[in-house]
Amino acid sequence: MKMRLAELNVGRLLAPTDDPRVKEFMDALDLVNGLGRRMPGFVWMMEGSGEPGTGNTENCLAGDPQFVANLTVWEDVQSLERFVWGTVHKQFYERRRAWFEILGEMHFVMWRVAPGHRPSLDEALARLDIRKRLGDTEDAFGWDWLKEASLYKAQRCAAE
Repeated sequence: MKMRLAELNVGRLLAPTDDPRVKEFMDALDLVNGLGRRMPGFVWMMEGSGEPGTGNTENCLAGDPQFVANLTVWEDVQSLERFVWGTVHKQFYERRRAWFEILGEMHFVMWRVAPGHRPSLDEALARLDIRKRLGDTEDAFGWDWLKEASLYKAQRCAAE
């Protein structure tokens, strides 16, 4: 059975979602998320209410509405890479510091899931905790763990 790739990315917005300081980011959510859903290899995305311009920002963490999570599943590493590094997503990623705080701890994790599995936010946060505690392992890893992650190595942004 060919396993899929799940990823969780956590961030804390510099301001509430209706604040002008994050307006450009919030205004682009539907565009970027819609593009992701149409990419070859996209499987699933954790969704919010579906209200325009909110993405899944309603899935806040620890009761803090500025702490938001993005959770997706992809057919393979190459599919996720094409979206992250080969589309307009990269332009927004490069500007992340304009809208998000710099977190002092690890905030990104990937892991393999069986076809048809849709990870919960709790499951994804548990994977992030594994990576924080143990570093990259088969159960929780980052881009550097993936030998096949060629676009990441060639096109990634400045040091994370």
